[in-house]
Parts: sequence; structure tokens; C-alpha cells
Amino acid sequence: MTTLRLAWLFARRSASARSTVVLPVVAFAVVTALLLIVAGGAQSFFTWTDDMAGLYQVLAVVALSLLIVPLVALGGSAARLSARRRDDRLAGLRLLGATPGMVTALTVIESTVLAVAGALAGAVVALAASPLVALIPFRGEPLGFSVLLGPAWVALAVIGVGMLAAVSAVVGLRGVILSPLGVRTRQQAPRVRWVRVVVAIAVVALVAGAMSVVSAAPGVGILVTVLAVGFGGTVAVLNLIGPWVLRVVASGQARRARTARRLLAARSILESPKAAWRQVSGVAMTSFVAVVAGVGVAVMDAAAGSADAQSRMLVADIRTGVLITIVASFLMVACSAGVNQAAAVLDRRDLYVSLDRIGMPVAEMNAARGRAVLSPLRITSIGSAVTAAVVLFPLTGLSLLISPLTLATVAGCLATGILLVWAALRATRPVLTRVLAEPAPSL
Repeated sequence: MTTLRLAWLFARRSASARSTVVLPVVAFAVVTALLLIVAGGAQSFFTWTDDMAGLYQVLAVVALSLLIVPLVALGGSAARLSARRRDDRLAGLRLLGATPGMVTALTVIESTVLAVAGALAGAVVALAASPLVALIPFRGEPLGFSVLLGPAWVALAVIGVGMLAAVSAVVGLRGVILSPLGVRTRQQAPRVRWVRVVVAIAVVALVAGAMSVVSAAPGVGILVTVLAVGFGGTVAVLNLIGPWVLRVVASGQARRARTARRLLAARSILESPKAAWRQVSGVAMTSFVAVVAGVGVAVMDAAAGSADAQSRMLVADIRTGVLITIVASFLMVACSAGVNQAAAVLDRRDLYVSLDRIGMPVAEMNAARGRAVLSPLRITSIGSAVTAAVVLFPLTGLSLLISPLTLATVAGCLATGILLVWAALRATRPVLTRVLAEPAPSL
């Protein structure tokens, strides 16, 4: 059997699973479109050369850096979906004589092709959206068509997304051991140690203490260093403690579960708290930064009441940038949740088929799947927001008094983001329906 013949069989089987082909393509399209839109906005900032240009350029770089975590998470999720849905085909190819190296090559090629197709579609979407993006006001006037990136930058973004998919596919295959029958080994999820919470509490307390005296810093350099290390350390401990918190909460939910959907959702989280955390880890950073930025904007807004027009314009622009970053981050998280859930359906095909045979309604299965994502999402968004509020205390209480509308707007954006994730989960329902409709394998 030639390599070309094997590749043709591989592609032919891929075309039959339309729902799990479309989801990664859509995910990569969303990632590329958002990346190009945000990068285009940042590019327009770098066309300014006045005294305020440097500050705007720093803020643009910060916004781009905040999107790296959900971008990488979404790319990895889409690649894992492609890897999981091809288990049966890998077994067939091995029986037909394909070597492990050939199977790996075909896997990487397919993932990369899907990613590039999605990236090209995302580039088209970004181009179509550019007239609307050009209307976004900064510094008192629309950005204009300076938001359009050159062909070289667009090509670089497409190549970068393709490389991300290829690397994610290779990394994903490291955890898959293929026997002659293509059996994928499963290992028990590593336990998350409670010592993480001790470290997290100590770091948050230390940062909160540093923030309370940061105004007395003797120089601007020390002030910036304290802020950067404090916020960076807090975000790091959020990622450290997140899986432990999800495990503790899911354990309690499993013990108190009175319905099948609650038990199934809790057990899905306990199967791998780290995997559950990866689906919503982007929300942790977004929620934390949103509250920090919201408090900062509220304080600056109050201070700008008696300031000049330029200061008031800066506060308004920061508010706009925060909202755009939150929306972009949640769109990526929503897509990541969708492709992760599609992958989970395929990974747990036998479980769902067994539940269907014993009479569990499909609506209950879908409700359990949604709860397995939305419950960690609520915990993450609220927990990160509360952590940010503690770190910035007493500025948080002050901002609630002097500018409650700003924080209410940020809270509304976070709620909208949760709704986006819910909509993405609903979009994966056809995957479960098709899995349950597949004929049982013949013996």
C-alpha cells in the first residue's frame, strides 16, 4: 500500500466526519480573525508619533499579550479534537501496513491543512470586518483604514497558526501509544496537591500588602516593577490553584449530586481537573485583568473630572481597549470550549452510547456536558474577579463609590462572555447526536 493510497483513505474518512472537521476550521478562523483585527488596531497605534504615542503603544502590546493564553489554548484544543476523532482511522491504517512515522506524518499534515484553511477563512473575515473596525474611536476620531495589515503580516499570521497546529498535533501524539491495533492508552489523571492553595494564599497576601504601600515607592521604576511582579505573580498562582479548586468543588458536587446530570458533570471534571482548567484558564486572566483595568479606569475617571481634555480622552480609550480585549478573549474561550467538548464526546463515545442504551435522554447528556464547562467557568470568572478585588483593596471599594457604571460595564462583559461559551456548547450538540446515531460495530 503506497503512502498516497493511505493518504487518500485518510482524507476520505475525514470527509465523513463533517461536524468534527468544521469545528477546528471555525476555531482557527476565529483565532486568526481576532488576531488580525487586534494586531491591525495595534498597528494603527504605531503610526502615531506625538508625546502620547508611547503610552498607547505599550497598551496595545499589553492587549496582544493578554490574548496569547487563550490563543494557544484554542490552537491546542482544535488540534486535540483532530487527534481524538481519528483514533479508529489510525487503527485501520496500522492494520493496512502504515508505520508509526507515516501515521504521525498524516496526522500532522491533516491538522496543519485544517488550520491553514481556517486561518485563510479568518483572514477573509478580518478583511470583511475592517470597515467596522475602522470606525472604532481612539483619541477622539475613528482609527481609519490604518487597521489593515499588509499581505506579509497576514501571510505570517496564517503560517504561524499552521505551525501552532502542527506543533500541537506532535505534542498530542506524544501521549498516544499505537499498538498494531491502534489502541490508545489511558492513564489516571495526576492528582492536584493541596499545597498549591497555601502557596497561592501566601502570594496573594504578599501582593495585597505590596499594593497597599506601592504609592510610597521612591521611584517610577520601582513602582512599575512592583506592579508588574505583583500582577504577574497573582496570575501565575491563579493557574497554580485553579485545578485544585475545581477538583475540590467537583468532589463536593459529586457527593451531593441528586440528579444524573449533576453526577455526570462532576465526574467529568474529576476525570481530569487540569483539562477542565485548561478550557477556562483564559477566563482567569481575562477576569483578573478586567477587574484591575476597571478599577484603574474608575479611579482615573474620577481623577480626570478636573483634568484636561487629553486625560479624559485617555481614560475613555483605555475603557474601550479593555472592553475589546475582554470580548476577544471570551470569543476564543468560547471556541475552545466548543472544540474541547466535541473532542470529549468522541473520547467518551462508549460512555454516551451506554447511557443512551440504558435510557438516559439526550437532553440530560447535553445538560451534563454544559454543566461540566459552565460550572468551572463561573468558578473561574468569579474567583479571579474576587482575587483582583482583594489585591486592589481598598481601591476596589473606592471605585464602586465613585464610578459604579465602569465596573458594571465590565461585569456585563463577563456575563456576556459566559453566554458566548454557553452558545458554543449548544453548537456541539449535533456531534453527540451523530455519535449516538452511528450503528454499533459488528462483532
